[in-house]
Amino acid sequence: MANRLKRTLGLFDAFAIGVGAIIGSGIFVVTGIAAGLAGPALLISLVIGAFISGFTALSFAELAHSIPKEGGGYEYARELISPFAGFISGWLWILSNVVTGVVVSLGFASYLALFIPFPVSVNLVAALACLVVTFINYLGARDSSLVNDILVIIKLLILAFFVVFGLGFVKAGNFSPFMPTGEIGIMQGATLIFFAYSGFARVTLISEEVKEPKKNIPRAIILALVVSTVVYMLVSFTAIGLVGYKELASSGSPLADAAQSVSANLTYFVSIGALVATFSVLLTTLLGLSRISFAMSSESDLPRLFSRLDKRSTPYYTVLVFGFTMAILATFSNLLQAIALANFGSLLYYLLANYAALKLEKRVYPRIIPVLGIITCMVLLVFLTWDAWIRGCIVLLAGCVYYYFMKKWQKNRVNAAGG
Repeated sequence: MANRLKRTLGLFDAFAIGVGAIIGSGIFVVTGIAAGLAGPALLISLVIGAFISGFTALSFAELAHSIPKEGGGYEYARELISPFAGFISGWLWILSNVVTGVVVSLGFASYLALFIPFPVSVNLVAALACLVVTFINYLGARDSSLVNDILVIIKLLILAFFVVFGLGFVKAGNFSPFMPTGEIGIMQGATLIFFAYSGFARVTLISEEVKEPKKNIPRAIILALVVSTVVYMLVSFTAIGLVGYKELASSGSPLADAAQSVSANLTYFVSIGALVATFSVLLTTLLGLSRISFAMSSESDLPRLFSRLDKRSTPYYTVLVFGFTMAILATFSNLLQAIALANFGSLLYYLLANYAALKLEKRVYPRIIPVLGIITCMVLLVFLTWDAWIRGCIVLLAGCVYYYFMKKWQKNRVNAAGG
């Protein structure tokens, strides 16, 4: 009998995982970069980015309703397109999220270093953060989800505190001119915001651990995207109104600088929020990595040991392998350039998921939804840099080679056993 995971998570747990993945380091950094591209019209970029993300989010919601299995896009592509498409989807997700996890851990370490009164190695702190997250995930989905629930609540309260206290100091003049870079700047900002929103899909990776997944997973996806959009809008409006888009664009910590214009105490709270945000993203990143590799191992697309469970129903090998991998990578390099790989992998992953949703016979949403999801993913792929394409294609080729030799070895093993 195959190993099964226990259904211990409710709607709020699934919703918190989605929000924890979306409202992460992006809101503390990406909003500044996007403001530099779109100006105060970042508010329009946020709406467009959410609208574009909504197509793919609805496709994932429909897929989760039809196939409530652990593994998310990997499982959907495998069942509805082909086993090879499923493998490629999972392969890209794993590699891109390992990179994302390392980059997020370095962001967490950079903020934490500001609170430490003596010089520390950011790389070493990042590695330690990866090990702490590994331990929390090792305790199991119920305990790691509880930690994430608490972090998400703290994060939302801190951002609400920033908005409430900052609104009274907003200056109308900071919104003029509203569209300094025109429509092109708005679309460039929307493209960047798409990546900030993309964490909604992480909810589907833990489908087998959610109670009533056919109802709760789609609800969690849509709720996470809607709530995150509202939070991004309120925070961005406040930040632009406090210091203007130019100062946000030139800052590595835009919300902290915006808070500084109000009071030092508010800056302190925002910095704590950044720590909580990056840590919660790191937590859900490893959770997602362990669950998709568990699903791939169960289908013999990865070594079988990845599907072993302990008494807490935790796929402990995957947690330990990817947790320690991120910790080791964090000590050797900052890997910031490799984030291009994460963007490439994520978009292909979403494109395959939209195509899988298009092939569903029983539908909840109109067929035009996954079609628009495919089109928007392809458009965003075109706008990626050559560096992202080169790195992405190398990883894609490596996956194809691994898949070919793995299946050949498995076939020879079966033939040998039969002989």
